[in-house]
Amino acid sequence: QVQLDESGGGLVQAGGSLRLSCGFSGGTFSRYDMGWFRQAPGKEREFVARISRSGDNTLYADSAKGRFTISRDNGKNTVYLQMNSLKPEDTAIYYCAARPRKSGPYDLWGPGTQVTISS
Repeated sequence: QVQLDESGGGLVQAGGSLRLSCGFSGGTFSRYDMGWFRQAPGKEREFVARISRSGDNTLYADSAKGRFTISRDNGKNTVYLQMNSLKPEDTAIYYCAARPRKSGPYDLWGPGTQVTISS
């Protein structure tokens, strides 16, 4: 019954910024580590960022370090991805995901939101 729903995608020029949001419902949000993934056309899905249950610990892919910031608001049941200094290679469908146990799989996924960066 847990559902995730991304929003905030769109078309942005290179160098611009975008903030993605992911709403969580149907469960206890604070029990889940949350992650952001992306998939470009013709490419494999890749990890972007992760945040712990409390929000105290974060992990970023090398491509995201220094440009992207993951955060969460457990009172709003929402996880965010702030993306700055966007590049054309950031173009992808971005997915929100949840894992119910640390070291376990991300087995809950949203439908994705399209991010397109023009050069």
